[in-house]
Amino acid sequence: MGTGPGGADRTWIRAAVAPDSGCAGAFDPLLAKALAPVGCHRLVRATYVDVTRTNLVTVGAVATKADRTAMRDLRRRFATEHLDTRTDLMPRPYAAKGTPAADFGPDQRASWSIRVLDDLPVVVYAVSGFADGRTVDDPQPAAEATRTGATTAPAEAGLGHDAKAVTERIEQTFREQAAQGTTEPQ
Repeated sequence: MGTGPGGADRTWIRAAVAPDSGCAGAFDPLLAKALAPVGCHRLVRATYVDVTRTNLVTVGAVATKADRTAMRDLRRRFATEHLDTRTDLMPRPYAAKGTPAADFGPDQRASWSIRVLDDLPVVVYAVSGFADGRTVDDPQPAAEATRTGATTAPAEAGLGHDAKAVTERIEQTFREQAAQGTTEPQ
């Protein structure tokens, strides 16, 4: 509620869920290299389409092999080197045949957000684009695409808002679950 441009509500429908996997081949090489210090235990991803079938967003969560110190180091590196805003470190979308996301490839990435959680062994991200498969020549990080007065296509379409809001929601969910603790299966 209230996460779109101007506080508009957004509604999403799950289009595709990636098989539970590791991180091999899931990221562009430079992003894989940037995440390598924390390792990859497991990757979960899903792609959603908005109810108007105009926009797509892939959401991902990397469960790392790192301890708290390594996660803090990675978060610090992402912040000081602005790794979360570099176009050569955009996450890849998850496209699945036979779904509205079938043509959601690297050239369709419009906006993205990456959050390194320093108190949990998790990196969450979202990457958004247009559902019609159009190529985006000037992708923009969500932090820039959500600034007041931004006039790029990703900004005006709300794709920065989508990537930012979904990433924040996933981060919030991880934190809430961690605060509740976990129980061992019987």
